[in-house]
Amino acid sequence: MASEKDVLQSLYDAVLAYDSDAAVKAAETAVAIGIDPVTAIEKGLALGLREIGELFESGDLWLPHLVLGAEALEAAIKVLESHMSMEDLESTRTGTVVIGTVEGDIHDLGLRIVASMLGANGFKVYDLGCDTTSHAFIEKAKEVDADIIAVSSLMTTTMPFMKDLIEALEAAGLRDKFKVLIGGGPVSENWAEVIGADAYGRDAAEAVRKATEIMS
Repeated sequence: MASEKDVLQSLYDAVLAYDSDAAVKAAETAVAIGIDPVTAIEKGLALGLREIGELFESGDLWLPHLVLGAEALEAAIKVLESHMSMEDLESTRTGTVVIGTVEGDIHDLGLRIVASMLGANGFKVYDLGCDTTSHAFIEKAKEVDADIIAVSSLMTTTMPFMKDLIEALEAAGLRDKFKVLIGGGPVSENWAEVIGADAYGRDAAEAVRKATEIMS
């Protein structure tokens, strides 16, 4: 019978190999030999995805690698979650994010990648899609008691709606309740400072890192 150490290594290796089938098989083995699912996630799968994120940020891997690694992790987590209590599920949650593209912007490819990466890194994600009004962001964030509102813009003409969101939060007395993370092609660190956002992510890996830093 495989040892716990061997199975955790298999989970880690499967994510690094972008192998969803191997990740599922390792997760099933973890369940079969009684490894705590939380341990399997935190000491196996998450370490593999973190390694991929670091390699991406150093320029050694590309965006497709991030996506494939996240898919392998998510496939294994589906197996593990069916054997976890609600308390265990909550213990693996990094935080809650409401994400969407701003009003007037219909681009959502990058948004879906960031949402997927956040989910793979333990965040509960509510994806509002594209063309989302400030009111919709705020109402959803209140409804799900979000920690972070993540906002994307792919057009310079829609960037001002990010500022509108922050002003709407201030007007509603909610600015201190939700952290605002922004990103997208024309968006910059300087723009984040100008409008008073809490963080800026230039790509999916940095968005996840900034969201994790916010929660820590």
